[in-house]
Amino acid sequence: MFKAILIEKDEQGYRAALKHVDDAQLPAGPDVNVTVKVAASTLNYKDALAITGQSPVVRKFPMVPGIDLAGTVEASSHPDWQPGDRVVLNGWGVGETHWGGLAERARLNGDWLVPLPPAFTAEQAMAIGTAGYTAMLCVLALERHGVKPEHGEIVVTGAAGGVGSVAVALLAKLGYTVAAVTGRAAEADYLKALGAATVLERAEFSQPGKPLAKERWAGAVDTVGSHTLANVCAQTKYGGVVTACGLAGGMDFPATVAPFILRGVTLAGIDSVMRPRPDRIEAWRRLGSDLDVTKLGLITREITLDEAIPAARQLLDGQVRGRVVVRVS
Repeated sequence: MFKAILIEKDEQGYRAALKHVDDAQLPAGPDVNVTVKVAASTLNYKDALAITGQSPVVRKFPMVPGIDLAGTVEASSHPDWQPGDRVVLNGWGVGETHWGGLAERARLNGDWLVPLPPAFTAEQAMAIGTAGYTAMLCVLALERHGVKPEHGEIVVTGAAGGVGSVAVALLAKLGYTVAAVTGRAAEADYLKALGAATVLERAEFSQPGKPLAKERWAGAVDTVGSHTLANVCAQTKYGGVVTACGLAGGMDFPATVAPFILRGVTLAGIDSVMRPRPDRIEAWRRLGSDLDVTKLGLITREITLDEAIPAARQLLDGQVRGRVVVRVS
């Protein structure tokens, strides 16, 4: 038996509860070939939606949520993994269509796993989680498109959230000048401690703006979408790059083609869920070398598995700063 958050849906309704689950209930099949003892997981926005049922994230029932996990291989028939290997997982539909990381044990496809970098403990890896891994993918995209620190400021929207917090810390460590956008004025000192040079009010970006505005940014990491993304694109300098990885403000994109055809702005979409394994390994390698681990203490709140369900509601209510690490075992 092992402890897990289990989401069920039947004639009695939709509910999530902490339960003791029999090992025999773990996923099975020819491609499910690695069993991991989970040391830590994390609570992402998608996990909070799944736990509360506020969005149809979960596609199969019953389901263990948790799109991230870090732990140690207990058993494996996969050629790449042996018992005792330290591993990390992000995405691949885990916590949506396949049992996820908010449990003491997980059984997974070994192709979904990557080595846990020696620089991190399991808890530190989950302080990074999908949010930090996505932030690193955004930074890599900016680099691939030739955006350098000397080209100008990088704006990060939703900066006090999980992706935004890690993006600010990463960019600052790499020498970029970062402008952090947040709707929480009280987080200004926090964002400056992460490395932001300036903190801007979300209201400047969240309303409809001009199709083409004054050039301000050499690049951007946008976690918000909607009018915020449109305004960021409209303010990006000639040849600049905007990475888009979130939709906290909405799925719409009320923009024009003006920034793209008149200023040569690039809009780079960042997907983390189905990202090929080589990209994942590179992102985690770079996190190991480019993220100041001392900053993780600033962005992280640790909870137990028992506390994850109420914390999910707090996250959706905008009461959570940075990252939530769930100590599983």
